[in-house]
Amino acid sequence: EGKMLTNISNVLRACAQRNISHLFVFYFKKCDVFKLDEAPATQVVMTRDEGLQYYRTMQTMRRMELKADQLYKQKIIRGFCHLYDGQEACAVGIEASINLKDHLITAYRAHGYTLTRGGTVKEIMAELTGRRGGIAKGKGGSMHMYCKHFYGGNGIVGAQVPLGAGVALACKYKGTDELCVCLYGDGAANQGQIFETYNMAALWKLPVIFICENNRYGMGTSVERAAASTDYFKRGEFIPGLRVDGMDILCVREATRFAADHCRSGKGPILMELQTYRYHGHSMSDPGVSYRTREEIQEVRSKSDPISLLKDRLLSNNMASVEELKEIDVEVRKEIEDAAQFATTDPEPPLEELCNHIFSNNPPVEVRGTNPWAKLKSLS
Repeated sequence: EGKMLTNISNVLRACAQRNISHLFVFYFKKCDVFKLDEAPATQVVMTRDEGLQYYRTMQTMRRMELKADQLYKQKIIRGFCHLYDGQEACAVGIEASINLKDHLITAYRAHGYTLTRGGTVKEIMAELTGRRGGIAKGKGGSMHMYCKHFYGGNGIVGAQVPLGAGVALACKYKGTDELCVCLYGDGAANQGQIFETYNMAALWKLPVIFICENNRYGMGTSVERAAASTDYFKRGEFIPGLRVDGMDILCVREATRFAADHCRSGKGPILMELQTYRYHGHSMSDPGVSYRTREEIQEVRSKSDPISLLKDRLLSNNMASVEELKEIDVEVRKEIEDAAQFATTDPEPPLEELCNHIFSNNPPVEVRGTNPWAKLKSLS
């Protein structure tokens, strides 16, 4: 404990010399650990700038999802649509402790990660409405968004986990110092392919962080009804694990930093379980109140909302004023409104672009349409 405090005071002194304003030390509860001798720090330094950046990103995510909900109800967004509101601290906390050249792959609740990986609100909203300016040119929709070092949105439950281990194998094979963050939900946690992947990743000591975002319900089934053991962080058996408060951005940030150091030092895979919660139903076709009570949702909102928790920290430590945060809220709202305007007026992609980009670097290919005489062209 004494050593930890000395380290923190050294950090504070170093930062003061570099003239960084407003640094604060925060304390939070210890993570549960499995097969680990050490645990992530429980006291960390956050700067004012970091705090404001996290707040802005989480608020952007929240507002973007609420706007998607609105557009869906107006039938402007159609089809599958899984919203991320409530889980913002997971995406923003993970991203704060890895680099943009690291790799990330997730399931189909992917709007938040598309944003943290470098997608813009405009591109995400336009993808949701299936327009040309979308991040996948309007052809992917809610579940299939991609950008550099982000391998999407994947629609098949659990299937992204072996793919993520493959990306980690590529990192190891190429000898880079990169890692892959591989996310899945509690609903996918009982898939056989996940355990096959654990085995190979452990055998080959792959630099992969397996993260189970446990939001308590896989579709409409609570974790207790779906899993014989809900200690997801222990289910790697021979892989060390951490259980983290997924509603506290600093907790997620420190646990991810710890996990990333573990991977980069050549110790092989590590497993993290983030205990979080989604406010919406599983997807937009699920009202989300038949298998849980409105009171339960309300209680999580009032006691452990990730944005409110961060906001309270910023205000109670005089790291920001109420006016400043309101100003950020206004800017975020405007960004979302502009993006929604773009997403509803941008044209849809024309039919002749339907088959483009099947291959990355090929001469034009002819593709058969719905009958043998219908011919379409595919350009790289």
